[in-house]
Amino acid sequence: MAFLVAAIGAISLGAVRLSHATPQTPTVEVKRGLFTDYLQLRGQLLALKSVTVTAPLQAGTDLQILKLVKNGSQVKPGDVVVEFDATKLQQTARQKQSELKQAEGEIEQTRAQANLTEEQDKTDLMKARYDVERAKLEASKQEILSKIEGEEDQLALADAQQKVQQAEQKLKSDQADAAADLEGKKQKKNKALYDMQLAEKQITLLAVKAPIAGLVTMLPNWRASGPFDNGPDFKQGDQAWPGAGIAELPDLSTLEADARVDEVDRGRLQVGLPVTVRVDALPDKEFQGNLAEISALAKIDFQAGWPFPRNFDLRVKLPQIDSRLRPGMSATVRAAVDHLPDAILIPVEASFQKGGQTVAYVLKGSKFEERAIEVARKSEGQLAVAKGLEPGEKVALKDPTEGKRD
Repeated sequence: MAFLVAAIGAISLGAVRLSHATPQTPTVEVKRGLFTDYLQLRGQLLALKSVTVTAPLQAGTDLQILKLVKNGSQVKPGDVVVEFDATKLQQTARQKQSELKQAEGEIEQTRAQANLTEEQDKTDLMKARYDVERAKLEASKQEILSKIEGEEDQLALADAQQKVQQAEQKLKSDQADAAADLEGKKQKKNKALYDMQLAEKQITLLAVKAPIAGLVTMLPNWRASGPFDNGPDFKQGDQAWPGAGIAELPDLSTLEADARVDEVDRGRLQVGLPVTVRVDALPDKEFQGNLAEISALAKIDFQAGWPFPRNFDLRVKLPQIDSRLRPGMSATVRAAVDHLPDAILIPVEASFQKGGQTVAYVLKGSKFEERAIEVARKSEGQLAVAKGLEPGEKVALKDPTEGKRD
């Protein structure tokens, strides 16, 4: 009998202890403090100062990338960043060189032919002048000759003088024709020389070198993308166009964060506001900055999906730069836009939606009591509670009723 009484007492004590046991559901204490409303914006890092490496403007339109340094490579001034295929221009240069040699040969041939023609014309002129002198000699004998013979000698003299004039005119005409022909051949040579030199110069332009030292950041190939896409980065084998930006050499000391803010939130921001920037690629570090500029006009964001929203560009200055930062890295800009002092605070995960209202589970002894709460403000990871909770109470971070429903 005594054993039975002891057993019942032990069971009763165990039941009491169980009823007061702390549940396994994690909890957090409701606190009173400063509520901060944060606005989070997505953007990327950009360099305020940079040099763009572009495809040459004077090397034709057949610009296929033959070689390209790797994205993120460090280059020095004079290093080749991108090299375009020179096959077509090399063929053009060889063709123009052949035309130049042909034009030079034609010039020599024209000069030789002109010299021969001039020598022949001079010989003919000398002969004509000799005939004139001889005719004059014959005409001078008319006093001792008959009248008929004298007249014949005068006619022969006139004819010889006419031939001299013709020979002189022919010499001048042939010299002018030869000079004009030679000038034409020289122009043909000069054009061939210019074309050859142009092709050679264009070939040198196909190896685009870095004007400054920097970190190579490839730019998107807009022609390889859709109307609303950023486009893939340029790569070996791509076809570029004259003046196309292939890569950038940014000044890393001028890095900044650029983002966009919706129209509805534009009024909550002002220039000079302190912000925190978190870079996706460097999750272990936050960067402090200041809002340096907000655009005056809203722009349509075609990349945000239909219906296209209107938003404002903003720029964040980063006083401290990490050597690991690179232009183009995605980033989140976090700005504190409002404060609510002496607020009752709980984490967002301590609130739950039940039956169309927001509830919290308050620990009462060993059990949780479901209690409706009124949320005053909500921010990143935090709620300001207007009604339903008191500081010092403990609330569940997980729904304690999960797995217990019928």
